[in-house]
Amino acid sequence: MRGSGPTARARLLCGATALALLCALGATNAYSQNLPSFDAGADEDTQMYLEADTVIYNNDLQTVTAQGQVRIKYGGSRLVAQRVDYNQRTGRIVASGNVEILDKEGTRIFADEIDVTEDFGDGFINALSVETTDDTYFAAESAERRGGRVTVFNQGVYTACEPCEDRPDKAPIWRVKSRKIIWNGEEKVVRFEGARFEFFGLPIAYLPYFEMADPTVQRKSGVLRPTIGYSKYLGASVSVPYFFALSPTYDLTVTGTYYGKQGFLTEAEWRQRFNNGTYTVTIAGISQQDPSSFDPDYVDSTVERRGMIGTRGTFTINPRWSFGWDVLLQSDSRFATTYGIGGYGAYRRTDEIYLTGLNDRNFFDLRFQKFTVLDRYHKGIQFDPRQPWVLPSLDYSKTIDEPVAGGELTFDLNTAIVHRSDRDYASGAPALRGIEGTTGRVTLESEWKRSFVTDGGLLLTPLLNVRGDAIGVDASDSTIAAINHMAGKLGGSRYSYDGSTYGTVASDIRSSYYRGMATAGLEARWPVMFSTTSASHVLEPIAQLFVRPDAPYGDTLGIPNEDAQSLVFDAASLFERDKFSGYDLIEGGTRANLGVRYTGSFGDGWTASGIFGQSYHLAGTNPYASPNLVNAGAFSGLETDVSDFVGYVDLDTPVGLKFFAGGRFDERTFETRRAEIGGSTSIGTTKLSATYAFIQKQPLYGFDIDREEIRLSASNKLSENWRIFGSGTYDLNSNTLATTRIGFGYGDECFTYMLTFARDENTRNHKVDYDVEFRITLRTLGDFGTSTGEVTSELGIE
Repeated sequence: MRGSGPTARARLLCGATALALLCALGATNAYSQNLPSFDAGADEDTQMYLEADTVIYNNDLQTVTAQGQVRIKYGGSRLVAQRVDYNQRTGRIVASGNVEILDKEGTRIFADEIDVTEDFGDGFINALSVETTDDTYFAAESAERRGGRVTVFNQGVYTACEPCEDRPDKAPIWRVKSRKIIWNGEEKVVRFEGARFEFFGLPIAYLPYFEMADPTVQRKSGVLRPTIGYSKYLGASVSVPYFFALSPTYDLTVTGTYYGKQGFLTEAEWRQRFNNGTYTVTIAGISQQDPSSFDPDYVDSTVERRGMIGTRGTFTINPRWSFGWDVLLQSDSRFATTYGIGGYGAYRRTDEIYLTGLNDRNFFDLRFQKFTVLDRYHKGIQFDPRQPWVLPSLDYSKTIDEPVAGGELTFDLNTAIVHRSDRDYASGAPALRGIEGTTGRVTLESEWKRSFVTDGGLLLTPLLNVRGDAIGVDASDSTIAAINHMAGKLGGSRYSYDGSTYGTVASDIRSSYYRGMATAGLEARWPVMFSTTSASHVLEPIAQLFVRPDAPYGDTLGIPNEDAQSLVFDAASLFERDKFSGYDLIEGGTRANLGVRYTGSFGDGWTASGIFGQSYHLAGTNPYASPNLVNAGAFSGLETDVSDFVGYVDLDTPVGLKFFAGGRFDERTFETRRAEIGGSTSIGTTKLSATYAFIQKQPLYGFDIDREEIRLSASNKLSENWRIFGSGTYDLNSNTLATTRIGFGYGDECFTYMLTFARDENTRNHKVDYDVEFRITLRTLGDFGTSTGEVTSELGIE
């Protein structure tokens, strides 16, 4: 009979995980067709809302039947079906006819029929498919629920690829078909039995058994996805990681990797998280089976037992202060790079412990550092001894908030203590790259500047700068002998382009130095704007004048130089007050910088900018023509009283073409000393870029010939998912194709693939290395392929 009162009970139960595929309708209140909609605003956790064309209650059979567009909402979950039957005596609930369930986590379940018990302990589903919130998909001919905790999918299919809208029956890019997929809701594990991997519907691999964590589980102990790879020095490899979820705040991952040529590598990573930061500890080790398989020039070929321990951490003390560390200890310099230990395989690395503070315009940074450059060609030497320890370095900067005499006043403090256990000459260059022993320096600097704008639009900025340095040197006897040898070998001359000499050389080696410098400067800029109907232009002449005495000890080799070894004079540094790259060298004498800056905006999106100028040494000793341990001013373009010209231009077009050119040119002949020209463009789906670089020979740096190369790169997006790419570097001096890299890739929402071929030729001995890299990524299942470390390191990419 048809009822209209609350004479029966019904309830809806739904699982909350991505694989909770069954929902059950049990007993609470039954309603006729005039009951409120499930969209009514009430407590969803305590009341159920049902809509249907008819609701039938049979008192004799103790059944409740809802028919015709049945919609049920309970506890944040929804069920839609053509018919729902509940038998109070047997406790069975059956939903049939285009059944669709949306649980409160967002998972959608589709089925022809669902038959479960009211306590959701046991049940059966026919022809089901599932769409989870993380865009993974399950399907099965049937599914069974057992004991309230295990769900078995018969003839199941799993994929992370979205079905084709136009052809839903079309096979996805990849899927796993399995005779049985068993989900254990209590252990949060999904087990595949009789699994077959398919690509584009074609079977490519078979596994009788494999297991993975429930896709909704973020942390669970168990075997992680294995990876495979290949290296010409290590052989084929298989890595199997095991994850230990020891606590919500710390865990351990142990990985075993077998290399066909070198044996078994063990790696472990400990991670721990706190409220204010995290840290990790990584250890790894191997006893190599065949070191001789490595190139004989590599350190790898000289060692058998190899290992490392590395740790990283970062912690926030408060919103303004933080500290951290990054430290690696290894048996030899190439171990972490050769075996691709995560996060520790860079060609150059800096081990450090630091403390940093930042508050408004004030800055504090304290660091203990050890620099390491990968040692490739020196057998038996674990680390390059020329790389120093910094124990420590300190940078502090403070800007006074209130104006001082109408201007801005800043204070800077820098200290550095550097220790090196050895020193060496660069090949073919009479330049000492560092002092063997310990050096220390304290620098205190203050600067005031203020800007004025005249009635005519001239912008004037006067500045005053004072600086003091205290330097201590504890050099070894061999270093002192080397410095004296350098002074004698240079014989009173420095360097030149045309045979002229600049400055003299002395070797005043002392245990301590004290020097000071005061600078008075003035900058004048006069930006002039003019425009037409379709363009606007800003032309800005700039002039600077810095007046100061000669740099103390500017003519001696005894002052150490660790942080000012790199000097590039170009348009970017033209208007710098001090053009040395660090504190160890100091600029003295009176100097003027003159130039002009231009920016233009044209119609239809064209823009251009440029800068051109020159620097003039007006009085005193030219610091860039004075001796120092690494000849930092040599061939810089600043060693003459009238510097080389420097310039830079760039052009940006609305059609995707970008162009730039920059260089340094002789002050008398306009001969090119240094140049870089390049451009890039996008033509449809094709991107192209080209760069030409030229550096004139620098004998004192070990470069006896000009350096000249062309770099090209290109990529093309063949379709929405496919692309090809390539790049190369050609050395014009040796007529050598130094590096080549070509490849293609595919990528979509569930699958990526990349294949890359790399060729590397040494420009001196023309030795050629080849590498092939491939990588396949199946979303949710993991990566398969070669390690990228070997390819990138051989190409010099970090």
